[in-house]
Amino acid sequence: MDERVRALLVVDVQNDFCPGGALAVPEGDRVVEVLNRYIAVFGEKHFPIFASRDWHPRQTSHFKDGGGPWPAHCVMNTKGAAFHPGLQLPHETIVISKGMDPDSDSYSAFLGQDAQGKGFADLLKAEHVQELYVGGLATDYCVKSSVLDARQAGLDVFLLTDAIRGVDLKPGDSQRAVEEMLSAGVKPMTFGQLKL
Repeated sequence: MDERVRALLVVDVQNDFCPGGALAVPEGDRVVEVLNRYIAVFGEKHFPIFASRDWHPRQTSHFKDGGGPWPAHCVMNTKGAAFHPGLQLPHETIVISKGMDPDSDSYSAFLGQDAQGKGFADLLKAEHVQELYVGGLATDYCVKSSVLDARQAGLDVFLLTDAIRGVDLKPGDSQRAVEEMLSAGVKPMTFGQLKL
């Protein structure tokens, strides 16, 4: 029997990144239904489920009014920062908050922490995670950064290609991001290929 510990990372499926939000990813809400299927399987197997979120202060160099590239989004404790209402995260989901430092962009979940202030890398080690399955928003920013950091940390990483959407600020950004992740040794996967 395979005893490898696998974990699911749901990246930033928040209202502000979905249609109608302050920084909407095109078709961002399309990831919700398929992510719920992954969440159900990981939950049944009692594997850890992590959900990262942007959790920005009102004033940050990440936002345009602070000199950054983005409109204000996912300000902590606002409706825009809440997870998409259709996302079925179980109560034992470990929420990873990032982007709280006003002087840092913090795209990667590895720059985030749980409610007790424990870093994502330490949480993964504590759970003995060896394989990380990653989906969410947005392909070309927080998904890519989190996935590449997971590879740097020595994890086997599976990119859930049916559960990601990108910003594509420049046309083709998402496709280039996927290629960069694959060239780092990340394995692409869809729900039909999942075997836990």
